Amino acid sequence: MLDEENRMKIYFAGSIRVGHADVCHYHRLVEYLRKDHTVLTRHMSDLSVKEGATDEKIYSQDTAWLRESDIVIAECTRPSLGVGYELAYAERYGKEIHIFYNRNRGLLSTMLSGDDNFHIHPYSHEDEIYPILDSIFKGQQESGNEEADKSSSVFPAGRSLG
Repeated sequence: MLDEENRMKIYFAGSIRVGHADVCHYHRLVEYLRKDHTVLTRHMSDLSVKEGATDEKIYSQDTAWLRESDIVIAECTRPSLGVGYELAYAERYGKEIHIFYNRNRGLLSTMLSGDDNFHIHPYSHEDEIYPILDSIFKGQQESGNEEADKSSSVFPAGRSLG
């Protein structure tokens, strides 16, 4: 486990309103990320957390977390206007964005796959995601030790391990 100074702040995005069936999948991913990092949106694996919150409060909190985050990890298997908005918002603020989607369950939007700023990671089985996450964060740790003028991107724009 990394010390507080080396823990990255992760914004995890996934479809909530149409993604109820994926909440267990989100939970496993969030728990894996939380082992060594701070997941600002850990509520993603607990649908009851935002119940009763106004749309305005959710928007305000989520955009603040996006600005605070070091990196965005998005599960985009289920299409979501909200996740698309979050990704565009994060891109506006220069965040490193990694998008995962299950290639067996559909195609990724061309608005995402066509954007060279997004690192796209297709997978067939959930267990393929974890080594990719490890590579992303291993690269982040290594880039933190490099000179400030070097890019902190793990992969060249538009490239992935998958």
